[in-house]
Amino acid sequence: MDTAVRGVCVLPILGCCILSAMYVLSLYVWQNTHLRNHPSIIKKRSLSVFVTALISPIIIYLFGSPEMVNKHNMLDLLGFRIEGLFMACTVPLILTMILFLGPLTMQSHSDNWQLYSEPMYWLNNCRDLVWLRDHVVAPFSEELTFRACMLPLLMDCLQPHDSVFICPLFFGFAHFHHVVGRVKNGYKLRSAILLSVFQFLYTTMFGAYSALLFLRTGHFVAPFLAHAFCNHMGFPNFREVFAYDEPKRSTTLLLCIVGLLTWCYLLEPLTNPLWYQNTLYWKS
Repeated sequence: MDTAVRGVCVLPILGCCILSAMYVLSLYVWQNTHLRNHPSIIKKRSLSVFVTALISPIIIYLFGSPEMVNKHNMLDLLGFRIEGLFMACTVPLILTMILFLGPLTMQSHSDNWQLYSEPMYWLNNCRDLVWLRDHVVAPFSEELTFRACMLPLLMDCLQPHDSVFICPLFFGFAHFHHVVGRVKNGYKLRSAILLSVFQFLYTTMFGAYSALLFLRTGHFVAPFLAHAFCNHMGFPNFREVFAYDEPKRSTTLLLCIVGLLTWCYLLEPLTNPLWYQNTLYWKS
């Protein structure tokens, strides 16, 4: 995507700042005395972020260039399109699962895979507000706001690789609001800040991966499914790995390394824009 003036990003950056602020502030519009996992808080915040995500595309109209807005369909800009949809629903998710080869192996040790085959497991989760928030509401609203709406703005004045590294910074900084919740939960301020810094680091790294998926596939569903899967897996518990007896410990560590290296090797070929009929954001 080209603009008349490359490198002039004041309006796009301002638009991204507004999107980030809108999302975080929407979580605090309700007066409450409960913790974040209380059903009433989940319902209220889910409503807030859903409404925020739906109105976020307006920012593209306000802060994007007239050429971009007039030239492209809004649904295409947001990654909602039919062409290449099947590939976008499957290949990026498989790629993400390869990255988590080690943690998936850890789950097999605890018989989680057998649990996944039980229909009641999924039925019960669909009734669980915490599960729905973590696997549906948060991935959908965050990907729509922080990827589908921010990246068209950034791509209006930056090259794809620059956008991949700048976009996740807004996503990472947005997670610093968790300091408030941690202090309410009894954490000391210093501990709450340190945990949030760690969260900033890994959410920023994931945000870069998610941004890459969005730009190379041109599909919203690719980062959405990857996000939901990563939320399900959580950050790998390496303490559990080192608690294993041999040879299980060495095997699991080896699979963690193999998964990471294989993911790095397959990242570019499995996100080839040609596979997804994507010519909007990333020219192959």
